Amino acid sequence: MKCPFCGSLDTQVIDSRVSETGDAIRRRRKCLACDKRFTTFETVEMRMPQVVKSNGTRLDFNVEKIRTGFNRALHKRFVPTEFVDQAIARITANIHSLGEREIPSRSIGEMVMAELYKLDKVAYIRFASVYKSFQDVEDFRSALHEVERPAAKKPAAKKAKHV
Repeated sequence: MKCPFCGSLDTQVIDSRVSETGDAIRRRRKCLACDKRFTTFETVEMRMPQVVKSNGTRLDFNVEKIRTGFNRALHKRFVPTEFVDQAIARITANIHSLGEREIPSRSIGEMVMAELYKLDKVAYIRFASVYKSFQDVEDFRSALHEVERPAAKKPAAKKAKHV
């Protein structure tokens, strides 16, 4: 670890402790060149997979795109921000749990639709109309019938296909 004071690479760990939250290691270090002390933190870096769009292009995962989709679908709907945050956290955790390096954008869209279905049926229809590119009234009618189905037949998020 490079000393932030003199730039020397010759440093020594004096003390290591788990942080209060338990998700980082706090290390107290001493520079052997200038004798100054400093603290570093070691944390886990979780990399999200690349998103593979339908045209084959690959983009970095961006949780803000998911949030924007939720916000557009939920415009003027009274769903607490806390519920939206929880839904986004479930989607992100689901993507992490897949353990893949790439995920089709379609899979993410399906996860968003499943969460919107649970939060607000109108928002679900709004999102589905754009996501599934509804072309006519019959497409809306089909989506409405889907929402009106008994609870046992609710759509579920599809697992990502291995790319």
